[in-house]
Amino acid sequence: MRRMGLTAVLGLLLAVFGLAPGASAADPAPAELTFATDAASTTPGGTVKLSMTLTNHKTYDVLFVHQTIEPTWLTTQRPDLKYSFTGCTLATATGSTPCAGTGPGNLGPNYGATIPPGQSRTVTLTLQVAADSGCNGNIGFYSYFYAEFSDATNTSGGPVFTPDTRVVCA
Repeated sequence: MRRMGLTAVLGLLLAVFGLAPGASAADPAPAELTFATDAASTTPGGTVKLSMTLTNHKTYDVLFVHQTIEPTWLTTQRPDLKYSFTGCTLATATGSTPCAGTGPGNLGPNYGATIPPGQSRTVTLTLQVAADSGCNGNIGFYSYFYAEFSDATNTSGGPVFTPDTRVVCA
Protein backbone atom coordinates (compact mmCIF):
# COMPACT_ATOMS: atom_id res chain seq x y z
CA MET A 1 0.00 0.00 0.00
CA ARG A 2 2.84 2.28 0.97
CA ARG A 3 4.61 1.79 -2.40
CA MET A 4 1.47 2.60 -4.34
CA GLY A 5 1.02 5.81 -2.36
CA LEU A 6 4.62 6.83 -2.97
CA THR A 7 4.28 6.12 -6.70
CA ALA A 8 1.08 8.17 -6.92
CA VAL A 9 2.68 11.14 -5.10
CA LEU A 10 5.76 10.99 -7.35
CA GLY A 11 3.55 10.85 -10.46
CA LEU A 12 1.53 13.83 -9.25
CA LEU A 13 4.68 15.89 -8.61
CA LEU A 14 6.05 15.09 -12.07
CA ALA A 15 2.77 16.07 -13.69
CA VAL A 16 2.51 19.32 -11.72
CA PHE A 17 6.03 20.43 -12.61
CA GLY A 18 5.70 19.40 -16.26
CA LEU A 19 8.26 16.64 -16.18
CA ALA A 20 5.87 13.86 -17.10
CA PRO A 21 6.03 12.62 -20.67
CA GLY A 22 3.27 14.26 -22.68
CA ALA A 23 1.17 12.90 -25.45
CA SER A 24 2.40 13.91 -28.87
CA ALA A 25 1.06 13.56 -32.36
CA ALA A 26 2.64 10.79 -34.37
CA ASP A 27 5.16 11.83 -36.98
CA PRO A 28 3.98 11.33 -40.53
CA ALA A 29 5.35 8.33 -42.37
CA PRO A 30 8.72 9.11 -43.99
CA ALA A 31 7.19 8.25 -47.37
CA GLU A 32 3.58 7.79 -48.36
CA LEU A 33 2.02 6.02 -51.35
CA THR A 34 -1.50 6.95 -52.47
CA PHE A 35 -3.67 5.84 -55.39
CA ALA A 36 -6.42 7.44 -57.44
CA THR A 37 -8.35 6.49 -60.56
CA ASP A 38 -9.90 8.72 -63.20
CA ALA A 39 -13.13 6.64 -63.24
CA ALA A 40 -14.90 4.36 -60.80
CA SER A 41 -16.21 2.12 -63.57
CA THR A 42 -15.60 1.15 -67.16
CA THR A 43 -17.03 -1.24 -69.74
CA PRO A 44 -15.34 -4.16 -71.50
CA GLY A 45 -12.90 -2.65 -73.98
CA GLY A 46 -12.48 0.52 -71.87
CA THR A 47 -9.52 2.00 -70.04
CA VAL A 48 -8.97 3.54 -66.62
CA LYS A 49 -6.01 5.65 -65.52
CA LEU A 50 -4.54 4.49 -62.20
CA SER A 51 -2.34 7.18 -60.63
CA MET A 52 0.21 6.35 -57.93
CA THR A 53 1.72 9.23 -55.97
CA LEU A 54 4.78 8.77 -53.78
CA THR A 55 5.34 11.64 -51.32
CA ASN A 56 8.61 12.23 -49.43
CA HIS A 57 7.86 13.52 -45.89
CA LYS A 58 11.49 13.41 -44.71
CA THR A 59 14.10 16.14 -44.80
CA TYR A 60 16.34 13.96 -47.00
CA ASP A 61 16.02 12.92 -50.65
CA VAL A 62 14.48 9.61 -51.66
CA LEU A 63 17.25 7.94 -53.66
CA PHE A 64 15.69 4.56 -54.45
CA VAL A 65 12.17 3.10 -54.61
CA HIS A 66 11.01 -0.48 -55.07
CA GLN A 67 7.28 -1.04 -55.52
CA THR A 68 5.14 -3.99 -56.55
CA ILE A 69 1.51 -4.09 -57.63
CA GLU A 70 -0.65 -7.20 -57.46
CA PRO A 71 -4.37 -7.95 -57.96
CA THR A 72 -6.44 -8.29 -54.80
CA TRP A 73 -7.68 -11.71 -53.77
CA LEU A 74 -11.24 -10.89 -54.86
CA THR A 75 -9.98 -9.84 -58.29
CA THR A 76 -8.17 -13.16 -58.71
CA GLN A 77 -11.39 -15.02 -57.88
CA ARG A 78 -13.08 -13.72 -61.04
CA PRO A 79 -11.30 -15.44 -63.95
CA ASP A 80 -13.80 -13.84 -66.37
CA LEU A 81 -12.33 -10.38 -65.65
CA LYS A 82 -9.63 -9.79 -68.25
CA TYR A 83 -7.33 -6.77 -68.05
CA SER A 84 -3.74 -5.64 -68.44
CA PHE A 85 -1.57 -2.59 -67.87
CA THR A 86 -0.82 -1.10 -71.28
CA GLY A 87 0.89 2.20 -70.53
CA CYS A 88 2.92 4.08 -67.99
CA THR A 89 3.76 7.78 -67.68
CA LEU A 90 5.61 9.91 -65.13
CA ALA A 91 4.31 13.44 -64.54
CA THR A 92 7.16 15.97 -64.74
CA ALA A 93 7.36 19.77 -64.64
CA THR A 94 7.65 19.79 -68.44
CA GLY A 95 4.82 17.30 -69.07
CA SER A 96 4.45 13.54 -69.05
CA THR A 97 7.27 11.21 -70.00
CA PRO A 98 6.97 7.47 -70.70
CA CYS A 99 8.21 5.10 -68.04
CA ALA A 100 9.24 1.47 -68.11
CA GLY A 101 7.64 -1.47 -66.41
CA THR A 102 3.94 -1.65 -65.72
CA GLY A 103 3.82 -4.33 -63.04
CA PRO A 104 3.60 -6.50 -61.16
CA GLY A 105 7.39 -6.24 -60.79
CA ASN A 106 9.48 -3.29 -59.74
CA LEU A 107 7.61 -0.06 -60.46
CA GLY A 108 10.09 1.96 -58.40
CA PRO A 109 12.35 3.19 -61.23
CA ASN A 110 9.32 4.87 -62.79
CA TYR A 111 9.30 7.56 -60.07
CA GLY A 112 12.46 9.14 -61.44
CA ALA A 113 14.20 9.29 -58.05
CA THR A 114 15.60 11.39 -56.51
CA ILE A 115 12.54 12.82 -54.83
CA PRO A 116 13.46 15.94 -52.80
CA PRO A 117 12.07 16.54 -49.30
CA GLY A 118 8.39 17.52 -49.27
CA GLN A 119 7.87 16.68 -52.95
CA SER A 120 5.88 14.00 -54.74
CA ARG A 121 6.13 12.02 -57.94
CA THR A 122 3.07 10.67 -59.75
CA VAL A 123 3.16 7.68 -62.07
CA THR A 124 0.02 6.82 -64.05
CA LEU A 125 -0.67 3.33 -65.33
CA THR A 126 -3.27 2.67 -68.03
CA LEU A 127 -5.52 -0.27 -67.10
CA GLN A 128 -7.00 -1.79 -70.26
CA VAL A 129 -10.06 -3.99 -69.78
CA ALA A 130 -10.34 -6.62 -72.53
CA ALA A 131 -13.29 -6.39 -74.92
CA ASP A 132 -14.31 -9.94 -73.97
CA SER A 133 -13.99 -9.36 -70.21
CA GLY A 134 -16.72 -10.44 -67.85
CA CYS A 135 -19.00 -7.87 -66.26
CA ASN A 136 -20.25 -6.82 -62.84
CA GLY A 137 -16.99 -7.45 -61.08
CA ASN A 138 -14.43 -5.21 -59.41
CA ILE A 139 -10.78 -4.99 -60.40
CA GLY A 140 -8.51 -3.86 -57.58
CA PHE A 141 -4.84 -3.98 -56.68
CA TYR A 142 -2.58 -3.68 -53.66
CA SER A 143 0.98 -2.49 -53.43
CA TYR A 144 4.00 -2.70 -51.16
CA PHE A 145 6.85 -0.22 -51.39
CA TYR A 146 10.34 0.30 -50.05
CA ALA A 147 12.21 3.64 -50.16
CA GLU A 148 15.81 4.52 -49.31
CA PHE A 149 16.79 8.05 -48.25
CA SER A 150 20.04 9.99 -48.62
CA ASP A 151 20.60 9.85 -44.84
CA ALA A 152 21.07 6.05 -45.18
CA THR A 153 17.67 5.25 -43.63
CA ASN A 154 14.82 3.39 -45.29
CA THR A 155 11.14 2.75 -44.89
CA SER A 156 8.65 0.24 -46.18
CA GLY A 157 4.90 0.39 -46.36
CA GLY A 158 1.86 -1.50 -47.44
CA PRO A 159 -0.32 -2.97 -48.29
CA VAL A 160 -1.75 0.13 -49.93
CA PHE A 161 -4.97 -0.57 -51.83
CA THR A 162 -6.12 1.04 -55.05
CA PRO A 163 -9.72 2.16 -55.54
CA ASP A 164 -11.73 -0.66 -57.16
CA THR A 165 -12.77 -0.27 -60.78
CA ARG A 166 -16.18 -1.74 -61.55
CA VAL A 167 -16.52 -3.43 -64.95
CA VAL A 168 -20.13 -2.87 -66.01
CA CYS A 169 -21.98 -3.96 -69.13
CA ALA A 170 -23.66 -1.22 -71.14
